[in-house]
Amino acid sequence: MDLSPIQIVGQLDKYIIGQDKAKRAVAIALRNRYRRSKLSPQDREEITPKNIIMKGPTGVGKTEIARRLAKLVRAPFIKVEATKYTEVGYVGRDVESMIRDLVECSIRLVKEEKMKEVEVRVQMLAERKMAAILVEVQKEKRGELPKEIFEKLILEDLRSGKYDNFQVEIEVQDKPKNMELMPNGAEINIGSILGDFLPKQRRRRKMSVKAAMQQIIDEESEKLIDNEALTAEALLRAEEQGIIFIDEIDKIAGKANQSGVDVSREGVQRDILPIVEGCTVMTKHGAVKTDFILFIAAGAFHIAKMDDLIPELQGRFPINVELQSLSKDDFIKILTQPENAITAQYTKLLAVDNISLQFANDGIEEIATLAQEMNSTSEDIGARRLHTIMEYLLEEVSFMAGGDHPVITVTVDKKYVQEHLSKIINNRDLKKFVL
Repeated sequence: MDLSPIQIVGQLDKYIIGQDKAKRAVAIALRNRYRRSKLSPQDREEITPKNIIMKGPTGVGKTEIARRLAKLVRAPFIKVEATKYTEVGYVGRDVESMIRDLVECSIRLVKEEKMKEVEVRVQMLAERKMAAILVEVQKEKRGELPKEIFEKLILEDLRSGKYDNFQVEIEVQDKPKNMELMPNGAEINIGSILGDFLPKQRRRRKMSVKAAMQQIIDEESEKLIDNEALTAEALLRAEEQGIIFIDEIDKIAGKANQSGVDVSREGVQRDILPIVEGCTVMTKHGAVKTDFILFIAAGAFHIAKMDDLIPELQGRFPINVELQSLSKDDFIKILTQPENAITAQYTKLLAVDNISLQFANDGIEEIATLAQEMNSTSEDIGARRLHTIMEYLLEEVSFMAGGDHPVITVTVDKKYVQEHLSKIINNRDLKKFVL
């Protein structure tokens, strides 16, 4: 997608409030990828992504910025936690597994696109197959009608959804189950590794027409997709467009944890170095070069500092961005502006049970004030504080809702918030006097 940095920031603004510096940094990094793609092959080889490290408390939008960025350009994206990896020689996940995970993500992404391309052809084919099955099952209803006309009527009913819950028996391909073969508990799909060497086993299963249609669509799509071309494209996309978000990177810094067992945090940093700098990692789908993958690292850095990371790793993340704690105004915007605002989510959820939820301006302001003060007097968990408050606030309505009744309007204003969150508000008032 050919978007300018200003347009990228505009798209991110729809979902993430504030944090303009971080948005600008990732927008420039994404645009540089597009610029690089327009250069000659020789020049492209010389230009590598400028990796980013984000510093800021939890819940301020670090992960969401990276996730939305990847979604915007349909790039392979994975989020990993640095604390889950151990140095080579210890039992646990090795850092190269993040590249294997990225490749799997890329395979799924490309497969979805390929299946979308053959969707119309496969849908028609599946409808004809299912109509033939239903004609056979319903043959006693045919009467004097010619087979072609009866099949046409069945097909019309099938498309209208009349047969969705009707039970049929079809033959499906038996897929091998995942087996736990790795010492760290990872599961491996034997079928995906051995592929065509295993005999294709089929068995008859009874299921609804809707589920059977999906089964037929999946199997027919597999036949039309060139798996070799799919894998080649997925590997290339992982190499050229992949984004890996490494969270909790401050937890593997030298001073992140002075007590307890040290599973060589510095060793993990040194293992991450070649991956970030550029190396070749072998996966079951083929070799992957990591030179042009964009790495975005993040951490709260409350105890450890960025300077506590080993110098070599700091050098691989040349762009440092600090995200700010959320203010009261930020919380008001979070509650009202984004397309997926939490207030809109609860309004839609409760509308299912005929509850018309309406948020007054003074109610939203009170929620924002409460969230900001709770973050400042206790742990700062950013926008996640709103989820806690909203659950307490709407607990009674959510519990009582349900059943067949006329539409009930619930207005969340300042008085409503104070009445339903009296315990939290009293707690907050006490904390003002505690040093």
